[in-house]
Amino acid sequence: MAIPKEILAMDIGGGTQDILVYEEGKPMENCVQMILPSPTQIIAQQISKATAGRKNIFVTGNTMGGGPCSWAVENHLKSGLKVYATELAALTFHDNLDEVRRWGIKITNRPPKGAHAIHFRDVNLASLGKALRPFQVNLPETYALAVQDHGFKPRGSNRRFRFLYWKKFLHAGGDLAELIYLNPPKYMTRMMAVQKDAPGAAVMDTCAAAIWGVLCDPHVAAKQEEGLIALNLGNQHTLGALIQGKRVWGIFEHHTGNMNQKKLKSYLGRFPTRLLSDEEIFRDGGHGCAIDPNFSLKNRQLFIAVTGPRRFFAEGLGYYMAAPYGNMMLTGCFGLVAALKSKLTAEDAEATEK
Repeated sequence: MAIPKEILAMDIGGGTQDILVYEEGKPMENCVQMILPSPTQIIAQQISKATAGRKNIFVTGNTMGGGPCSWAVENHLKSGLKVYATELAALTFHDNLDEVRRWGIKITNRPPKGAHAIHFRDVNLASLGKALRPFQVNLPETYALAVQDHGFKPRGSNRRFRFLYWKKFLHAGGDLAELIYLNPPKYMTRMMAVQKDAPGAAVMDTCAAAIWGVLCDPHVAAKQEEGLIALNLGNQHTLGALIQGKRVWGIFEHHTGNMNQKKLKSYLGRFPTRLLSDEEIFRDGGHGCAIDPNFSLKNRQLFIAVTGPRRFFAEGLGYYMAAPYGNMMLTGCFGLVAALKSKLTAEDAEATEK
């Protein structure tokens, strides 16, 4: 695949979807950039409107991110209204469809009479293209998209399963280049769903995109060889990554709703010294913590770079607030572009050698 001159990068989170239309040769600051409500927030509003109008709903479309839309469905059911869903859309709520049925959701592919249809998807390229057309902006043919994917886990803890992904990544060498996929693992069902709505898209986890994006800040990049902690305080998830050179040496991940400044400071102080345990975070409702056994702190204080919409948790702690290209909210998009270009450049070089 040739290195593209234009890339549509979308970082799709729980609160916002951050969009960048990257054009080679144009200053990044002049590229089209947007912060819009996330798809799950938009869908949640549609469901809430149906609840207020006392209408049953029929959920169709693709598997997408849950959170707000799932909470809206729960409220809809508690209001005494009915929810119908296709199997594919129902997987948004839980990987075990029997569990979805226990919620009270009826699984069916036939639209029930009188039910208000709501279409699920994380990516709507047609609507985005239509919105940009009056501004003489055409969507690029190359897509790089980030979503958070817990992986397909019908039974057991999906928090454990998600963190197993990070542990396997660290065990395999923690290569930054391996964080973006042209062909994601089959168990990454949300990434697979995104590629149905955006065929040929490169896909990445939102936290991985943030790691790459933080490194686009020149002040952070200058610390990369000696080592640093990249901290992403997202709307729903908090992730810290130990980075040195082109490698991730350690990761911890928690839910931002469980965090406060005191806990965050404690975590970051203990994380690189291995005093923060996997079990401690899991018991607190998070995902886990892991560090490669070969990582050595060498008795020094690590530089900490912070990004994410909830970075106010870290205010006053003396950490560096990263803002690649002057825009913190597009950190994930900048990371997507950098990761994709790096991957394709490496593949092109490898093909040339052969």
